[in-house]
This record gives sequence, C-alpha cells and structure tokens, in this order.
Amino acid sequence: MTAATAADIEKLAAVGRIVGNALRAMGAALRPGLTTGELDAMGRSLLEREGARPAPELCYGFPGATCISVGHEVAHGVPGARVLAAGDLVNIDVSAEKDGYFADTGGSFPVGGVPAAVLALCRDGRRAMWEGIRAVRVGAPYAAIGRRVEGFARRNGYTLIRNLASHGVGRALHEEPGSIATWEVGDDRRVIREGDVFTIEPFLSRGAHWAEMRPDGWTLVSEPAAPTVQYEHTLVATRRGPLVLTRPH
Repeated sequence: MTAATAADIEKLAAVGRIVGNALRAMGAALRPGLTTGELDAMGRSLLEREGARPAPELCYGFPGATCISVGHEVAHGVPGARVLAAGDLVNIDVSAEKDGYFADTGGSFPVGGVPAAVLALCRDGRRAMWEGIRAVRVGAPYAAIGRRVEGFARRNGYTLIRNLASHGVGRALHEEPGSIATWEVGDDRRVIREGDVFTIEPFLSRGAHWAEMRPDGWTLVSEPAAPTVQYEHTLVATRRGPLVLTRPH
C-alpha cells in the first residue's frame, strides 16, 4: 500500500507495535520443554488482548496464530505438539490486522546453548536485514535492497534463500508493490515511492539456496538442509528515510 495520510501511518504504527511486542515476548519465553503450540497460544493471547487478529489465520486459513519454524524449517512452520529442546534454532513470524491495517515481523532465536557459528548467523541475520533497510530511500530502485543484502552475504560467506522474498503490506498481508528480492536481480526497474509500505526480510543461510514445501502444505524447509535465519520489519518509505513500524516498545 501507499500510506497517504498521517492517519494511515498512525494505524500502521499501532498494529506494528502490537506485533513487535508479541514477537519480543514470545522470543523471551523460549525454553527447553515448551511446545510450539504453547508458544503459539501465547502469541494469540498477546495479539487478541490488543484487539488484533492473527493474519495468517485470517487471510489464508493457516492452522495457528503465528508461524513457528524449528531447525531446518525456514518459514510457515505449523505450531503443535513439538517440544523445544536446548540447541534448537526457532523462527517466529508474527503478523496481524487491526482496524483494517496489517503489519508483519519475525525473528530467529536460539534455545539454550547453540554452536558459536549459529550465534554468529543470528547476529549476521539481523545485520543483513538492517543492510536492506538502509538501502530504502524515496526515488531509489527496489533492486538496491537486494544488491546491498547480497553484497553483505557474499562478503561474510553466507547464502540467501532465493524463493522467499520481502513484500508489500498494509491493507492486506501481501499486496503491492508485490515481491521484493533480498538478493541481487537485474530486471527490477521499480522505484521506491514516498509512502510505500513493505517488509524487509532476508533469509540468511549457511549454505541453503531454496525453500521446499513439506507434505503438510505449509512448512518450508531449507534446501540443501542448512541453518537459516530470518529477521523482518515492516516499514514505510518517507522523505526522511525508512520509518520502521514493528520495533517493540
């Protein structure tokens, strides 16, 4: 969407705050012995307490309020009876609607002790996301986002999942300007306009290039299997630079 008024930005910021706070609380609650279903129930309660509706369920009939992916699952993991263990790498994706506006955020979290390489991947996953955010400027090409993220990945010895992209958001969970690559592309001539609302969410990996669907029709796993993280913010492009909407506060 294009946020055309101060009221648009106010409403987007309100739902952005809700999902950002929910993600932070869910990440802080992670511990061995917790099930992904229990974690999802917590997320649902946090959203509904603020008058927001879980977007995956609302828009796509997803079997959960949030997407919780563990290990080599990279996105759209279905919450349920799985018990988290020390050493797991968990991705939590939280999106919601309130008053007709949507926001989307996500992050990857280690549970208990994990190898140093995984901690570094988490650190660099956040850095990759911020590299993309810093490329946002009114009048700049959308392709600059992927060019900057891929440059970071290459310099630091990582790969990127190339069939999971950032996307427009605002009045729907996925909308114009459509998919936004977080890897380098040569044929995207679109230009960032003032008020454009979209996510930036690179999937940074230690060797995977693709996400493949599991038989459940929802869960996406890395191919080849490799540790992969995703960090995501929703933002609006302004004349002063990117306004991040999903910071917790």
